Amino acid sequence: MSRPPSPPNDSLEPVRHLDDLEELLIDAEADDEPVPLQAPAVVRPWLLLLGLVLVALNLRPALSSMAPLLSEVSESLGLSAAQAGLLTTLPVLCLGLFAPLAPLLARRFGTERVVLGILLVLGGGIVLRSCLGETGLFAGSILAGASIGVIGVLLPGIIKRDFAGHAGTMTGVYTMALCLGAALAAGATVPLSDYFSNSWAIGLGVWALPAVVAAIFWLPQTSKRQGAHHVAYRVRGLLRDPLAWQVTLYMGLQSSLSYIVFGWLPSILIGRGLTPTQAGLVMSGSVIVQLVTALSAPWLATRGKDQRLAIVLVMSMTLAGLFGCLYAPLDGLWGWAIVLGLGQGGTFSLALTLIVLRSRDAHVAANLSGMAQGIGYTVASMGPFAVGLVHEITGGWEALGWIFAVVGAGAMVAGLGAGRARYVNVRSEKI
Repeated sequence: MSRPPSPPNDSLEPVRHLDDLEELLIDAEADDEPVPLQAPAVVRPWLLLLGLVLVALNLRPALSSMAPLLSEVSESLGLSAAQAGLLTTLPVLCLGLFAPLAPLLARRFGTERVVLGILLVLGGGIVLRSCLGETGLFAGSILAGASIGVIGVLLPGIIKRDFAGHAGTMTGVYTMALCLGAALAAGATVPLSDYFSNSWAIGLGVWALPAVVAAIFWLPQTSKRQGAHHVAYRVRGLLRDPLAWQVTLYMGLQSSLSYIVFGWLPSILIGRGLTPTQAGLVMSGSVIVQLVTALSAPWLATRGKDQRLAIVLVMSMTLAGLFGCLYAPLDGLWGWAIVLGLGQGGTFSLALTLIVLRSRDAHVAANLSGMAQGIGYTVASMGPFAVGLVHEITGGWEALGWIFAVVGAGAMVAGLGAGRARYVNVRSEKI
C-alpha cells in the first residue's frame, strides 16, 4: 500500500489542504506507471457544473419516493411484507450489480454519452414501475436501480478529471444535489399522490420528468472533448489492495444505513403512530438537513492530516439519530431526525471524497468508484432486506437496533482504515 508522496521540501508536515493534496496528485505518478493523458480544459465549466447538479438530483428520487407510499402500494397490489422488503432491496442490489458495467460502457461510448443514455433509461424505469401492476413495479425498480448504479460510478471520475483542483468542494456540491433530490421526493410524493386523486402511480411516475430535464441540459456535454476518450487505461491491483477494500466496505456499510432510512424510516415512524404524510415529512426534513454536512464535511475533513476523526464524528451522529428515531419519545423526534440527517450527509459525502483522495488520477478514481459502489452497494442491499426480514419475523420494529449497531460499528472500523492519508497501490496500463 503506497503512501502519498512527501511535499517538495521533503518536510514531514502533513498535507493540510485539499489544494496541496491535489497538487501532489498531479506530480506523484509512480515510475512504472504511464502518465495519463490530460483532459482538455473545460470550455464552459458552469454548464458542466449545472449538468452535474441536475444529473445528481435524479440519483435518489427513484429510491426515496417509494418509502412514504410503501404501505399504500403494498395494500393496492396485495404485496406481502417479504415482497415489500424485496421491493426496497432490489434497486439497491442493482446499484451494485450493474456498477461494473459503467467503465466498460464509458470506454466503448464515452462517459458523457453513457450518462445521457442512462438518464433516459432511468426515466423509462420510473414510468414503468407506475404501470403494468406488480410486474411493472418490480421491473421498473430494477431498471431504475441499474441506471443509478451506472451513473453513480461515472460522476466521481468526471469530477476528478475536470475539477481536480476543487475535488472536495465539488464532491460536496454533488452530494448536496443527491440529498436535495432525495428530500424532494420523500416530502412531495405523498402530496402529489393525494393531489392526483390518491394515485400512487402518478405520485411515483412524476419523478421521470426531472430525468428528462437533466438529459436535455446534459446533451451539450456529449459533443465536446471527444479526443479525451480515445485513450483508455486499465487499472490493475484494486482487488488485492487492502485500502481499496476498506474504502469499499465503508461505502457499502454507510450506504446500507442510508438505504434503510430511504426504504423503511417512514414505515417505522408510521408504526410508532405517525400518519404517512407526517412520516414522509420527517424523512424529507432529515434528508434536507444532509445538505449542511454534505458540503461542509469533505471541506473540513481535508483540513486535517487525514479523515479518520471526521468519519468517527459523522458515524456517531448517524447512529445516535437512528436510535433516537427508533426508541426515543416522539416529542423529540424532529431533533433526532436532524441529528440523523447531519450524520448521514457527512458519511456519504466523505465516502465519495475518499474515492477521490485515495486515487492518484482520474483513471484510478473511476475504477475505485466502480469497485466501491459495485461491491459496496451489493453489501448495502442486505441492510433493507434484513430490516424487512426482521420485521416479518418479529412483527415489530424494536429489534432493528441490533442491525443499526452491527452495521454502524462495521462502517466505523472500515472508515478508520479508509480515512488514512494513503493511496491505493495499483498500476494503470494504457489499452
